[in-house]
Amino acid sequence: MKKLVAGLVQQSCTADRSANIERSAASIRKAASNGAELVLLQELHLGPYFCQTENPANFDLAEPVPGPSSDAFASLAAELNIVIVASLFELRAPGLYHNTAVVFEKDGSIAGRYRKMHIPDDPGYYEKYYFTPGDLGFHPICSSVGKLGVLVCWDQWYPEAARLMALSGAELLLYPTAIGWDTNEPDSERRLMLDAWTTIQRSHAIANGLPVICANRVGFEPSSAGGGQGLIFWGNSFIAGPQGEFLAKAGGDADEVLTAQIDMSRTQTVRRNWPFLRDRRIDAYRDLLLLYRD
Repeated sequence: MKKLVAGLVQQSCTADRSANIERSAASIRKAASNGAELVLLQELHLGPYFCQTENPANFDLAEPVPGPSSDAFASLAAELNIVIVASLFELRAPGLYHNTAVVFEKDGSIAGRYRKMHIPDDPGYYEKYYFTPGDLGFHPICSSVGKLGVLVCWDQWYPEAARLMALSGAELLLYPTAIGWDTNEPDSERRLMLDAWTTIQRSHAIANGLPVICANRVGFEPSSAGGGQGLIFWGNSFIAGPQGEFLAKAGGDADEVLTAQIDMSRTQTVRRNWPFLRDRRIDAYRDLLLLYRD
């Protein structure tokens, strides 16, 4: 496939799961009407980002895959004849949960899944309480629109993850995301954080010669801890080409549907001019297996 029209959905979420699914579905339909053959949804898009606190009741939000929510997106993929990448709280077994991205093929079948590998544990992002680290490794998912290097949120800060996907033949990097500012974060720090977040993902595009699609959520979500605490998700979702160039970019304060045409053949052209894979010194990288070199 030389040309691919890709789309993403950036949206705010409420506690009404059915309403969230309906809004996501409406946005997917809009992207499909604009020609999208692949649509990426943001991280944990079925409801509010529940990892702001540690609450055992939140485990009840998890579903098996296949399950009710995945069935809904599978049906939509088949109806629209597109590939959909959805992010779900997977109940794998009693007491075993994952933050999982599922790729639905054009016929509604599951092409594959990726379980988030890097799990944060920071104020407002207590994901280690909920999610077992992924056990599927960094392997692209083969689909009718290409080999998809699906990663999830915190994975986007790690060049190793993007590189391993590229070395395994990924043709696109996709990052469903839920990231924002704490309400007490000063404006100066907010600008630095957003710029760093955009830069690191564009750098993965450049270093690997691959297009990147990132879908982030948007809007303020209060913490159940109360006291005015919460997260302001900064949106700014984007689609970038293999030199990090923006092909489409959303704003920071509203629901949006983005689509862009990606020239998949440019990866070959870019890699010929910037042969980073050719010039890697794999004989000198052994210490990357160390946590830290003292």
